[in-house]
Amino acid sequence: MPLFKDGEGEGENDDKRELFDTWRFNEGRVLEIERPIRLSVKPAGIALEYMESMGIPVVHRRVVSLFERLGLQKEVQFIPVDVEGQTEPWFILNALRVIRCIDDARCDEVSYWGPEDGEPDRVGEYQNVRGLKVDPAKIGDADIFRPWGWLVVLIVSEHVKQAMETEGITGMKFLEV
Repeated sequence: MPLFKDGEGEGENDDKRELFDTWRFNEGRVLEIERPIRLSVKPAGIALEYMESMGIPVVHRRVVSLFERLGLQKEVQFIPVDVEGQTEPWFILNALRVIRCIDDARCDEVSYWGPEDGEPDRVGEYQNVRGLKVDPAKIGDADIFRPWGWLVVLIVSEHVKQAMETEGITGMKFLEV
């Protein structure tokens, strides 16, 4: 599901829409979105209530309602998006916390960028993490966050996981970390 900012419009100008900078949704901060975001679903099918577009969580209004009932408003930002072919409200789930919590010793494998990799501004950062494990002592009371250094992962507490399962939210896949 490609993520686009509305550009020149739709129809014959579809090729003029610019791809949206998705990395900023992993930074753990409130975002000010100036232009509407539109999602194109490929291939077309039944929409799940939790989907990802280029690694960015896109959720149905039922997820927003559940998170509000759970009191998670300070941990997430929901950014409205238009999903092609859908009339229901959809939102990007922007996690507002990044926590330094990866437990390198318990992960299956971790590797770091080094000087020899040709990315000087990334030296010392995670290059790869397999079998992610986190240190619960470093998480505190967080219910939803991204782990510092491996922002491609969204982590939720057991409480949030159980609430989503009880609510019957479709589309998630949970792995214990």
